[in-house]
Amino acid sequence: MKPIEKDVVIIGAGAAGLTAGIEAGRRGRSVLILEHNDQVGRKVRVSGGGRCNFTNLGIRPEHYISRNPHFCKSALARYSPADFISRLERHGIRYHEKESGQLFCNGSSEQIVRMLVSECGDAGAEIRLKCRVAGVEKRGRFIVRTDTGAFASSSLLIATGGLSYPALGASDLGFRMARQFGLAVTPLKPALVPLSFRRPDTAMLSPLSGVSIHAELSCGPVKFQGPVLFTHHGLSGPAALQISSYWNQGDEIAINLLPGRDAYALFTEHHGSRMELQNFLSRFFPKRFSSLWCSRFVPSKPLSLYSHRDLKAISQKLHNWTIRPADTEGYGKAEVTRGGIDTAELSSKTMEAKKVAGLFFAGEVVDVTGQLGGYNLHWAWASGYTAGQYV
Repeated sequence: MKPIEKDVVIIGAGAAGLTAGIEAGRRGRSVLILEHNDQVGRKVRVSGGGRCNFTNLGIRPEHYISRNPHFCKSALARYSPADFISRLERHGIRYHEKESGQLFCNGSSEQIVRMLVSECGDAGAEIRLKCRVAGVEKRGRFIVRTDTGAFASSSLLIATGGLSYPALGASDLGFRMARQFGLAVTPLKPALVPLSFRRPDTAMLSPLSGVSIHAELSCGPVKFQGPVLFTHHGLSGPAALQISSYWNQGDEIAINLLPGRDAYALFTEHHGSRMELQNFLSRFFPKRFSSLWCSRFVPSKPLSLYSHRDLKAISQKLHNWTIRPADTEGYGKAEVTRGGIDTAELSSKTMEAKKVAGLFFAGEVVDVTGQLGGYNLHWAWASGYTAGQYV
């Protein structure tokens, strides 16, 4: 049976694929977006706890991890947070800034999904759901074979996402296709993901499950400050998720429990006090944490009974408590995938593969990984917008 002809076929109806489809359709291109799930934008729907952390006012290239830290600059310059905000405002979608420039919908992330689907319709971009890709080849034009028929196009955009959220249908399809066409894929790993303890630390720290503290976590030269949540298995919370993207197997995580404070100065100021160390620390931490930390590292007694040498040692421990995680909690708990299509294979101006004319990539499938706080969705909008100008 003869393939159905289109100018552009896009594989993946997520943030990047839908954005690219809208832009290509507005250019007068005939567009078909294929999605193997029964609904579009599954990751968009769960973003921000269902309120969609759709961008960040502080978007800058340094908030992204890639083998080539300059690759993302072109797309980010071409499509800014203000561009996405103006889109929301045209649709009457209200939003708010939560913290650190993070923007969320006042209502539900469904509003953003409906906006994208509506704009696809207006641009003439067709969406086919429950359509599984069986294979792709290039014979002059691209031929995409699916379980609902074959499609031919001069341009093919792969916007299949990464390996995170397998329960939402994530797969390695995009990476397999890239390799099929001879493109390199950088090593893949879960990112923005909870870290799991080694067995001895699990035994010691599992009683802290549910306790949250404010701390600074560092891995090598990279540091993040914010809430850290202890779980039955390890560390979660924003600061732990952030540092996980930079952590590699075997690395130590250093925890500064009193960022912005001088623990030794605090101790010397109260050195004459009869207050127990555990109770003193409870001024800064939940009691459960202070109690366990003292039982593990420093037997609690009145501050006046510690020598200055003791207080210096305790201070150093508070500012540099090191833990060596066993692993991450994997793609099932990861928000994104670190790594992807090697950016050396792509044009930063067009998102097109240098080796294969007409083959484009956008979104999480590319080796550009954002930090927590709306950066990854914005990369999807920006890279999808960029690709949509050229497919």
